[in-house]
Amino acid sequence: MVAPPDNDVIWARSLHHSHNGSPGLGGVSVGIRDGEILAVTGPRGSGKTTLLRCLSGQLVPQQGEVWFNSVPIHTMGPRLREQLRRERFAWIAPDPQLVPELTTWENAALPLLLRGASHRAAKKAALEWLERLDIAAFAKKRPHALLQAQRQRVSVARALTASPSVIFADEPTATLHRAERTQLLRTLTTAARSHEITVVLATHDVEIAALADRAVALLDGRRVSTVALPAVPDTEGRPACSLSV
Repeated sequence: MVAPPDNDVIWARSLHHSHNGSPGLGGVSVGIRDGEILAVTGPRGSGKTTLLRCLSGQLVPQQGEVWFNSVPIHTMGPRLREQLRRERFAWIAPDPQLVPELTTWENAALPLLLRGASHRAAKKAALEWLERLDIAAFAKKRPHALLQAQRQRVSVARALTASPSVIFADEPTATLHRAERTQLLRTLTTAARSHEITVVLATHDVEIAALADRAVALLDGRRVSTVALPAVPDTEGRPACSLSV
């Protein structure tokens, strides 16, 4: 094994992974600098989610290496990878993955509570992020009482409350209207920069990708220099966009 560059918080080399015989990744390599916001772009089915899952330790690549702060994730056992995800990473999914029995603030505070933080400290941190995301008024509501956009704000607040080293955001605004997704992503990227959090953002929206510091493009599980992104909802008549990286 070759150790990654010192300035890369995450470094992956020659990742291969398939799903039931169908190729997911075919030799993808990528380096992500500390504090960088990296957009992983490409049409649906291009391998974006598979790449994020490999980088975050959710999946072990069938071939290749993944390093975090010069520590090889791909050689870790399940327990160590779970500990790494709990303590250093956060994940934002396309659909809010909230616990229905918990209130808004409890969902946002959940990562800290699971780490053993005091109830008071976890609630304080959660309420601060809920306030920044304009959802604090619903702190005592449960997920079923919230709109879809509000639930996704809670999932973003939960990721930020955890104070992670890296946030993996997999199409985090895919189910939102155009104005809502732009506002939410601007809040996320601004917060990440101010708190020096690295963000790996999967998206098929060229406007969302433009909020990142840099972009890498995938097509059919491989890195490419240019990819045509299809029009996204709420933009009727807008042609596909070509993103060069």
